[in-house]
Order: sequence, then C-alpha cells, then structure tokens
Amino acid sequence: MSNDTSISKDLIGQLIDGKIDDDNATRLQRLPRKDHDRFVAYIEVLQSRASWPDQILLRLCDKLYVVRNAQNQRVVKCECGHEFGDYRQNWKLGCKVRVRRTAAAMREVYDPEPACPEPGWQEIREFFCPDCATQHAVEVVAPGYPAVFEMLPDLDKFYRDYLGIPLPDEAPDWYTDRTEQVTQRWAANAAG
Repeated sequence: MSNDTSISKDLIGQLIDGKIDDDNATRLQRLPRKDHDRFVAYIEVLQSRASWPDQILLRLCDKLYVVRNAQNQRVVKCECGHEFGDYRQNWKLGCKVRVRRTAAAMREVYDPEPACPEPGWQEIREFFCPDCATQHAVEVVAPGYPAVFEMLPDLDKFYRDYLGIPLPDEAPDWYTDRTEQVTQRWAANAAG
C-alpha cells in the first residue's frame, strides 16, 4: 500500500465488479481525499463497458444511467439500451411493475416473517426494465402512494462546481422535476 491518492482504472473496474482485494479496499478507505479525476476515470470505465455510444453523465444504480443520447437529450437509460425518457421525470413510471399485496406474496421475498410488511398497510413494488427485465428498484410503501422519485441530480452544478467541467448544454431548467408531465399526459389520454 502506498500513500498515493490516485487509483487506476483497473482498480475502479474491480470496485465496480465488487472484486477489489482487502489491501486496496483498506488503502482507499484511508485516503485523506479522493483524487480530483476519480469521477472522470470512473465514468470512462463505465463508458468502456457500455454497449451503446451515448455519453454517460451519471450512474444511478448498477444498470441504470443518466446519459446524453444522440438527440442531445439527457435521459435515463438501462444497460440493455432501453431509454426511460427525460431524466427529470421519474424513470419508474416507464417500468414494468410487480406489486406484492398479500402476505403470501410478501413472504416470497421477506424472511423472517416478522420483517414482512403488513398487507393492507403496505405493498411491495418491484420495478423492472420493460426490455431486459432487470430489476432496478424496490419500494415498500402504503397502497396508493406515488412512485418514489429517489434522485433528481443537479448535473449542471455537479459538473461545473465540483468537477470543474461545465456541461455544454447547461441550462437552469435542467434541474426541474418534470414527473407531473407524465401523469398529466396519462390523465389526458384516459379522458380521451
């Protein structure tokens, strides 16, 4: 172990894959601060693994990203290539959803039983990519509660103020929740 604060792309790949050795994990945990270019290197490693050319701006979870697509739009994209749409809209609204409402269905995924949510008071929602069936998220919420929009990142501020790399399409309206547009469209279609 050295006192070097930079890490290689190979080591970043090991972190992503969950295969980092104990010595390197300990070294990374004890670093006084992250090297300035680590996020850029992290994105480069993710980009090298992507099967599509769209620029990755941020990883949301294991197989879900905010990307700039060929139409210069910032969208949420699955590793398989499925686009969920504008990243300012809750991507969960574009998923296939399995809802577990009964005690029997909940016990299939919760063990031991005392940890199981209480039917009638809570339900389990599992969100899947409509193309590859990857499970991207799970929520335990009260029935009727809206899908939780877990994160709307201020990408412009992050890239400009933290990384010092302003995005070329920076604009004040990028950091605006637009989920309501989806539900309004649904309501208009239902009214017909």
